[in-house]
Amino acid sequence: LLRLLWGRPGVKVVVTAGVFVTTLWNLRCFLNPSELSGEGPKHTEPLVVLVWAWPSKQIPNISGDVCRELYSITGCWLTTERRLLHRADVVVFPHTRLQPGRDRLPKERPPGQNWVWVSLESPSNAKALAGWNQTFNWVMTYRRDSDIFIPYGKLVPNRSATVNIPTKTNLVSWVISNYHRTQKRAEVYKNLSRYLHVNIYGKANNKPLCKDCLLPTTSKSKFYLAFENSIHQDYITEKLWRNSLLAGTVPVVLGPPRANYEQFVPADSFIHVDDFGSLAELATFLKTMNSSRYRQFFAWQKRYSVKLYADWRERICTICTTYPSLPRGHIYPDLESWFNT
Repeated sequence: LLRLLWGRPGVKVVVTAGVFVTTLWNLRCFLNPSELSGEGPKHTEPLVVLVWAWPSKQIPNISGDVCRELYSITGCWLTTERRLLHRADVVVFPHTRLQPGRDRLPKERPPGQNWVWVSLESPSNAKALAGWNQTFNWVMTYRRDSDIFIPYGKLVPNRSATVNIPTKTNLVSWVISNYHRTQKRAEVYKNLSRYLHVNIYGKANNKPLCKDCLLPTTSKSKFYLAFENSIHQDYITEKLWRNSLLAGTVPVVLGPPRANYEQFVPADSFIHVDDFGSLAELATFLKTMNSSRYRQFFAWQKRYSVKLYADWRERICTICTTYPSLPRGHIYPDLESWFNT
């Protein structure tokens, strides 16, 4: 029967057309597999990231392919040229450089462009957030639940298997620039100082330290008061990472609960104020600690080293590494509520 039908011209045309259409469909799927998988089109051109206002007062050199040259991040182009707004894939707005209201923001947002709100300050120190509702697509903060997570520091694996404890000449030190009696850290220090002596440096005590003097100074103390200026989830700043861990001293922390710290650093690498029933107990613990117990606080050095995030170029370049996985079409309706949660 098939042989008889094949002899008819109309059947030949239908079969041939069917084979041709099937071939074209298979070829389309082969050349464009992303459409079958539901993925968006691949971003082949360099991602243009416009920094509307640089987060720090001094703008570093961002000419050329700085993300690749400094941090091995490819396909990322940073610029501060506002005239390139129409070409930018992402626009970065640091909160410290924003003015209340929207008069300083672009009047229009090109289709497909995403705006990022950036802050390393805690909610206690980030004001006028209500003015930025329904404005930003993504947030970039120290909080782990941010679209783009930028911690102050982290521990990275190493293979040194060595412990380096600098020579100690005093018990406790603290570097403080902005001292306010209403802050919890001021209250804790005042009560703790009744039981032990604290060597205080910084502008608040008229003993400012130069940039290269900070670590050599704090490293001479057995313990460092890594007291945050406000208490918020994930708000763990350079007071822990640089002033104490990198310096080679044991941090005595005041901030979010111990469990939150342990999501960043080993449990035996720090002392939490909340571990003690009173500040008198804490003072006794610090003053009577023997050398063997003290050395245990540095066991983390056998497996890790401290990486600081101090260059805003590196932070902004990370936008390009996370870009493919960031949500599209999202906007924060109530930025203030999200950040204060």
